[in-house]
Amino acid sequence: MMRRNISSNTIYEDQIGYSRAVRVGNVIEVSGTTAIDGEEIIGKGNIYEQTRFIFGKIEKALKGADAGLKDVVRTRMFVTDISQSDEVGRAHAEFFKDIKPAASMIEVKGFIHPDLLIEIEVTAIINE
Repeated sequence: MMRRNISSNTIYEDQIGYSRAVRVGNVIEVSGTTAIDGEEIIGKGNIYEQTRFIFGKIEKALKGADAGLKDVVRTRMFVTDISQSDEVGRAHAEFFKDIKPAASMIEVKGFIHPDLLIEIEVTAIINE
């Protein structure tokens, strides 16, 4: 099967050695995605806004792999404060209410920058 790396052209991809997403056959794995846009953190202090922004970034990565949110079968949401799960869930439902992928939400100690409140990974499978 062919492997296709999808880039978002950030400097971190080359520095760290990863791709925004990787498609092998009809399976797409999207890397952990945060609310960083260039050098700016979107939605500082607001996990709902960060979650919405991240799902928008993920949607772009999926489009680069010839897929869409409808193809997502699993979401993994890592949060620094599980007490904000309702806000994360509200944003998740705005994107996936009718798709209903399998989902996990896990509390973690922190991320690469203290203003990041959530990081999300997804798996998509294209029904060919």
